[in-house]
Amino acid sequence: MKTLGELKKKVLGLIEELNPENPVLTDDADIAAKFNYVANNVLFEMARYKKIPKYVEMPVKEGDLLTFAAIEKAVKYEIYQIDKIRGISYESKANGTVFKMLESGTAEIDVFVYPESITAKTKDSYEFEVSPDVLEVMVYGIAGDLLKSDVSTGYGAVYTNRYESMKQMLDPRYQIGSIYIEGGVDI
Repeated sequence: MKTLGELKKKVLGLIEELNPENPVLTDDADIAAKFNYVANNVLFEMARYKKIPKYVEMPVKEGDLLTFAAIEKAVKYEIYQIDKIRGISYESKANGTVFKMLESGTAEIDVFVYPESITAKTKDSYEFEVSPDVLEVMVYGIAGDLLKSDVSTGYGAVYTNRYESMKQMLDPRYQIGSIYIEGGVDI
């Protein structure tokens, strides 16, 4: 599952509202109208939990003030958080939103970004940038939100509880650090 259309099919199938013959994949007009907005809310929540990494290199000169906005422009995404800046010496200013360059060179910048927003006009071919494990968890978050106003069945609460428990099992890391000690260690 990589696209919005595939996610819709999975969620609508789970909540028993899927009609593959219908161009919007469901006969329920309310669900069709709010699906993309609910998917966007859950996507942004998950992107803050298991962040979307991006990398950019920027030429800088000693004394330059590198702003959050300039980094966003270079990486072409809205930044959630700056992870690391390497390759040059700098001082962090204004709570980590401005960086004063202490030398000239190339700033190697790792950031975490927000995904592209899903709107009512977003096509089903939209491809997610989150990892497959996040998409599997999103299915339950979206299902829970879509059904939360249907209190007669209680399915919204069931899917929301499942979403919360699955979210806790996600590993937010992309890599695990390791240390290699050549020659062994005497204890």
